[in-house]
Amino acid sequence: MSTANLLRAERIKLLSTRAPWWCAGIAVVLAIGYTALFFGLVPLEGQATVSATQTASAMGRTVVLVLAILAAATEFNWGTLKLTFQAVPSRVPALLAKGAVVGVFSGLIGLLVGFCSWGIAYLIKPAADLGLHSGADWRAVAGQGLTFLLTGLLGVGLGLLFRSPAFALVFALAWTQLIEGLVILIPRVGDDIYQWMPFVAANQFAGPDLTVSMLKLEPPLGPWGYSAYFGAICVIVYAAGLMITHRRDA
Repeated sequence: MSTANLLRAERIKLLSTRAPWWCAGIAVVLAIGYTALFFGLVPLEGQATVSATQTASAMGRTVVLVLAILAAATEFNWGTLKLTFQAVPSRVPALLAKGAVVGVFSGLIGLLVGFCSWGIAYLIKPAADLGLHSGADWRAVAGQGLTFLLTGLLGVGLGLLFRSPAFALVFALAWTQLIEGLVILIPRVGDDIYQWMPFVAANQFAGPDLTVSMLKLEPPLGPWGYSAYFGAICVIVYAAGLMITHRRDA
């Protein structure tokens, strides 16, 4: 099967169900709603910045992580992965196509989240300096596309590793909603460990992580360094899921 046909097949499998569209809508609505409340109710007193418009991006990434996990793990339940592997016995091209399709779709959601969040903040606070004047401003908004794309790869990797949607979702949600936030409470070393958490790294790329900023911590990496670090984690998990699925029975 050609690469184009593989990509077309994975696109059909992903977009022919309602879950991706629901997840995309939820991610964008959450971002717009939270940003509107934040800029409409919180007295920023001249401290409104472009990076502050992306405070809801973490919620959007969590939704995309769920989307990507379901896109990969549910194929084991439905048995569609066995049919795919019958058509593509080498398996790797099919899994690469899945990662590409889910990643691109996730990246597009990230761009929507980034620009919609910035746009609603600009409308609510027209007097604030929220123009995209610098590379950092563009990174905060358009950079959501990259972090969401990588999150999509991470979710596919987790789905392939766990094979069970329930187990994969429990792990992902526990990590994003509990573990990353609680490690900072560890005496002495909590602050240092927190700054190396994967999704903290994603926040640091697009704009300062809120907790890091509030506690005035000194991040060990710059924005692009954090982007490379987060990307490496996502690619490693995705590659591990691909290798294990390639070797084991579907």
